[in-house]
Amino acid sequence: MSTLDTTQTNGRTAAEHEALRKALQSGPRPPRASAFAHCRAFGWRGLLKIRHVPEQLIDATLTPVLFTVMFTFMFGGAIAGSTSEYLQFILPGLMVQSVLFTTVYSGVALNTDMTRGVVDRFRSLPLWRPAPLVGAVIGDSARYLIAGSVVVVVGLILGFRPDGGVPGVLLGILLVLLFAFGLAWVFMTVGLLMRAPNAVMNTGFMALFPLVFLSNIFVDPNTLPSVLETIVQINPVTHLVTAVRGLMQDDAALDDIALVLGEAAVLTLVFVPLTTRLYRKAG
Repeated sequence: MSTLDTTQTNGRTAAEHEALRKALQSGPRPPRASAFAHCRAFGWRGLLKIRHVPEQLIDATLTPVLFTVMFTFMFGGAIAGSTSEYLQFILPGLMVQSVLFTTVYSGVALNTDMTRGVVDRFRSLPLWRPAPLVGAVIGDSARYLIAGSVVVVVGLILGFRPDGGVPGVLLGILLVLLFAFGLAWVFMTVGLLMRAPNAVMNTGFMALFPLVFLSNIFVDPNTLPSVLETIVQINPVTHLVTAVRGLMQDDAALDDIALVLGEAAVLTLVFVPLTTRLYRKAG
């Protein structure tokens, strides 16, 4: 009995050794994943977080609806004389506002990964170092798209009728997404500098509130005092709203669009290297 058991054990051991030898046998090394593949994987990670925790989409779905309905019906009659006329003016700005507020959560998510030690695990992997950052912003772009789309859909239900039609609306959303991509890197930098996610959120909203409310989202700058009008006119958010409003109403100026693209490029070129440098030093 013992001889049979020994033979079976030796047989299994020999088979296991053979399988191990084949597994470790030298051969052509599989190709290393590209930087694009790494970014795509982390972008997919961002989408999976939305899938597993759908509650985090409240800021991109419910909040835009509340802002659109509230501002339209509260200020429409007082500012424009009718809610219908005011809706045509304010909706492009509300879309910009909703998307820009959502960019703060890119910094919050990065800070959360830092404080929970997730970033340390990423650093132990053989991947392109900035991939977690680039992939996270790409994945968050889905949130920006959802926030912008929700505002447009609610506006259409309330009576928004853009003269630019579907192409104008799509181009307007695309322009907002490009600007939001650059702005997200600003808050990624903030996420690496702050010690807690709540601090990132508070700092982000404190920075955005003056930019949003000192813009042409709600009122025509020509109706403001001269000093305030000057501040509004140099505000990048004003430039973005003007370009988006022009695209949706089919009277966009190329200079306005070029200015927004230039500002988005500057944000990206300045804060991508800065964020990457802070990311490598953080720990």
